[in-house]
Amino acid sequence: MILPIVAYGDPVLKKKGSDISKDYPNLDTLLENMFETMYNAMGVGLAAPQIGLPIRLFLVDTAPFAEDEDYTEEEQIRLKSFKKVFINPKIVEEDGEEWAFTEGCLSIPDVREDVYRRPKIKVEYLDENFKKHVETYDGLIARVIQHEYDHIEGELFTDKLSTLKKRLIKGRLANISKGKIRVDYRMRFPNQKKKR
Repeated sequence: MILPIVAYGDPVLKKKGSDISKDYPNLDTLLENMFETMYNAMGVGLAAPQIGLPIRLFLVDTAPFAEDEDYTEEEQIRLKSFKKVFINPKIVEEDGEEWAFTEGCLSIPDVREDVYRRPKIKVEYLDENFKKHVETYDGLIARVIQHEYDHIEGELFTDKLSTLKKRLIKGRLANISKGKIRVDYRMRFPNQKKKR
Protein backbone atom coordinates (compact mmCIF):
# COMPACT_ATOMS: atom_id res chain seq x y z
CA MET A 1 0.00 0.00 0.00
CA ILE A 2 1.32 3.42 -0.95
CA LEU A 3 1.45 5.67 2.11
CA PRO A 4 1.38 9.48 2.11
CA ILE A 5 4.78 11.07 2.65
CA VAL A 6 4.88 13.63 5.45
CA ALA A 7 5.76 17.12 4.24
CA TYR A 8 8.23 19.63 5.65
CA GLY A 9 6.81 21.41 8.70
CA ASP A 10 5.28 18.32 10.33
CA PRO A 11 6.61 17.94 13.92
CA VAL A 12 7.29 14.19 13.41
CA LEU A 13 10.21 15.14 11.12
CA LYS A 14 11.93 16.94 14.01
CA LYS A 15 11.45 14.12 16.53
CA LYS A 16 14.25 11.75 17.46
CA GLY A 17 13.04 8.23 16.70
CA SER A 18 12.66 5.43 19.25
CA ASP A 19 14.18 1.96 18.94
CA ILE A 20 11.83 -0.85 18.01
CA SER A 21 11.82 -4.50 19.06
CA LYS A 22 11.26 -7.77 17.19
CA ASP A 23 7.60 -7.76 18.13
CA TYR A 24 6.86 -4.38 16.52
CA PRO A 25 3.32 -4.83 15.11
CA ASN A 26 3.04 -5.74 11.40
CA LEU A 27 6.69 -4.96 10.66
CA ASP A 28 6.75 -7.03 7.44
CA THR A 29 3.73 -5.16 6.10
CA LEU A 30 5.23 -1.82 7.15
CA LEU A 31 8.48 -2.58 5.29
CA GLU A 32 6.56 -3.71 2.20
CA ASN A 33 4.50 -0.50 2.28
CA MET A 34 7.59 1.64 2.79
CA PHE A 35 9.38 0.12 -0.21
CA GLU A 36 6.25 0.54 -2.34
CA THR A 37 5.88 4.17 -1.18
CA MET A 38 9.55 4.94 -1.88
CA TYR A 39 9.47 3.40 -5.38
CA ASN A 40 6.21 5.18 -6.21
CA ALA A 41 7.85 8.52 -5.31
CA MET A 42 11.05 7.64 -7.24
CA GLY A 43 13.14 7.80 -4.06
CA VAL A 44 16.36 6.00 -3.08
CA GLY A 45 15.68 6.04 0.65
CA LEU A 46 12.76 6.42 3.03
CA ALA A 47 12.75 6.80 6.81
CA ALA A 48 9.84 5.92 9.10
CA PRO A 49 9.36 9.57 10.25
CA GLN A 50 8.60 10.42 6.60
CA ILE A 51 5.46 8.29 6.84
CA GLY A 52 4.60 9.68 10.28
CA LEU A 53 6.25 7.08 12.54
CA PRO A 54 8.84 8.37 15.05
CA ILE A 55 10.85 5.12 15.09
CA ARG A 56 14.44 4.22 14.20
CA LEU A 57 13.88 2.53 10.88
CA PHE A 58 14.78 3.38 7.31
CA LEU A 59 15.38 1.62 4.04
CA VAL A 60 17.63 2.29 1.08
CA ASP A 61 17.77 1.16 -2.55
CA THR A 62 20.42 2.98 -4.58
CA ALA A 63 19.66 1.19 -7.90
CA PRO A 64 18.40 4.40 -9.63
CA PHE A 65 21.88 5.95 -9.21
CA ALA A 66 23.42 3.03 -11.14
CA GLU A 67 22.01 4.48 -14.36
CA ASP A 68 24.28 7.53 -14.04
CA GLU A 69 27.11 7.18 -16.55
CA ASP A 70 29.43 9.34 -14.42
CA TYR A 71 30.16 6.30 -12.24
CA THR A 72 32.60 3.51 -13.03
CA GLU A 73 31.19 0.12 -13.99
CA GLU A 74 32.22 -1.21 -10.57
CA GLU A 75 30.38 1.63 -8.78
CA GLN A 76 27.30 1.10 -10.98
CA ILE A 77 27.21 -2.59 -10.05
CA ARG A 78 27.54 -1.74 -6.34
CA LEU A 79 24.77 0.88 -6.52
CA LYS A 80 22.48 -1.38 -8.55
CA SER A 81 22.61 -4.16 -5.97
CA PHE A 82 22.43 -2.10 -2.76
CA LYS A 83 19.03 -2.58 -1.12
CA LYS A 84 18.80 -2.76 2.68
CA VAL A 85 16.61 -2.25 5.71
CA PHE A 86 18.19 -0.51 8.72
CA ILE A 87 16.53 -1.04 12.12
CA ASN A 88 17.80 0.80 15.24
CA PRO A 89 20.93 1.93 13.38
CA LYS A 90 23.79 3.83 14.92
CA ILE A 91 26.55 5.53 12.93
CA VAL A 92 29.59 4.77 15.06
CA GLU A 93 32.23 6.41 12.88
CA GLU A 94 32.47 9.02 10.12
CA ASP A 95 35.75 9.50 8.31
CA GLY A 96 37.43 11.48 5.53
CA GLU A 97 37.24 15.01 4.21
CA GLU A 98 33.73 16.41 3.77
CA TRP A 99 32.46 16.63 0.18
CA ALA A 100 29.47 18.37 -1.34
CA PHE A 101 26.67 16.64 -3.20
CA THR A 102 23.30 18.00 -4.25
CA GLU A 103 20.65 16.38 -2.06
CA GLY A 104 16.88 16.38 -2.22
CA CYS A 105 14.21 14.82 -0.02
CA LEU A 106 10.76 13.33 -0.62
CA SER A 107 9.45 15.36 2.34
CA ILE A 108 10.85 18.58 0.82
CA PRO A 109 9.94 18.33 -2.88
CA ASP A 110 11.57 20.63 -5.45
CA VAL A 111 14.29 21.81 -3.05
CA ARG A 112 17.78 20.59 -3.90
CA GLU A 113 20.94 21.95 -2.28
CA ASP A 114 24.58 21.02 -1.80
CA VAL A 115 25.20 19.29 1.52
CA TYR A 116 28.64 18.50 2.95
CA ARG A 117 29.16 15.05 4.48
CA ARG A 118 32.08 12.79 5.26
CA PRO A 119 32.64 10.12 2.60
CA LYS A 120 33.05 7.06 4.83
CA ILE A 121 30.90 5.69 7.64
CA LYS A 122 30.73 2.69 9.93
CA VAL A 123 27.20 1.73 10.95
CA GLU A 124 25.74 -0.80 13.38
CA TYR A 125 22.20 -1.90 12.62
CA LEU A 126 19.70 -4.74 12.65
CA ASP A 127 18.27 -6.07 9.40
CA GLU A 128 14.61 -7.02 8.84
CA ASN A 129 15.28 -10.37 10.60
CA PHE A 130 16.81 -8.53 13.59
CA LYS A 131 20.26 -9.88 12.76
CA LYS A 132 23.01 -7.48 13.87
CA HIS A 133 25.50 -6.06 11.35
CA VAL A 134 28.48 -3.71 11.63
CA GLU A 135 29.46 -2.48 8.18
CA THR A 136 31.52 0.25 6.52
CA TYR A 137 30.25 2.17 3.51
CA ASP A 138 31.65 4.97 1.38
CA GLY A 139 30.69 7.32 -1.43
CA LEU A 140 27.11 7.65 -2.53
CA ILE A 141 25.84 4.70 -0.48
CA ALA A 142 27.29 6.27 2.68
CA ARG A 143 25.64 9.57 1.80
CA VAL A 144 22.18 8.04 1.31
CA ILE A 145 22.53 6.23 4.65
CA GLN A 146 23.61 9.47 6.37
CA HIS A 147 20.65 11.36 4.87
CA GLU A 148 18.15 8.72 6.07
CA TYR A 149 19.92 8.43 9.43
CA ASP A 150 19.43 12.17 9.93
CA HIS A 151 15.67 11.60 9.58
CA ILE A 152 15.59 9.21 12.56
CA GLU A 153 17.65 11.76 14.52
CA GLY A 154 15.03 14.45 13.82
CA GLU A 155 17.22 16.32 11.32
CA LEU A 156 16.63 17.36 7.71
CA PHE A 157 19.20 18.15 5.04
CA THR A 158 18.02 21.78 5.11
CA ASP A 159 19.26 21.98 8.73
CA LYS A 160 22.81 21.56 7.39
CA LEU A 161 22.64 24.56 5.04
CA SER A 162 24.23 27.96 5.66
CA THR A 163 22.13 30.76 7.13
CA LEU A 164 22.11 32.51 3.74
CA LYS A 165 20.90 29.37 1.90
CA LYS A 166 18.19 28.84 4.55
CA ARG A 167 17.02 32.43 4.03
CA LEU A 168 16.91 31.95 0.24
CA ILE A 169 14.69 28.86 0.42
CA LYS A 170 12.51 30.00 3.35
CA GLY A 171 9.55 30.92 1.12
CA ARG A 172 9.67 27.61 -0.75
CA LEU A 173 9.75 25.68 2.53
CA ALA A 174 6.77 27.67 3.82
CA ASN A 175 4.83 26.83 0.65
CA ILE A 176 5.60 23.11 1.07
CA SER A 177 4.36 23.12 4.66
CA LYS A 178 1.14 24.85 3.50
CA GLY A 179 0.63 22.28 0.74
CA LYS A 180 1.20 24.85 -2.02
CA ILE A 181 3.15 22.44 -4.20
CA ARG A 182 2.43 19.93 -6.94
CA VAL A 183 3.94 16.46 -6.60
CA ASP A 184 3.50 13.14 -8.39
CA TYR A 185 3.07 11.16 -5.16
CA ARG A 186 0.80 11.19 -2.12
CA MET A 187 1.76 13.66 0.58
CA ARG A 188 0.38 14.65 3.96
CA PHE A 189 0.81 18.30 4.86
CA PRO A 190 1.06 19.61 8.45
CA ASN A 191 -2.27 21.44 8.32
CA GLN A 192 -4.12 18.43 6.83
CA LYS A 193 -6.26 16.35 9.13
CA LYS A 194 -5.43 12.64 9.28
CA LYS A 195 -8.03 10.49 7.56
CA ARG A 196 -9.61 7.97 9.89
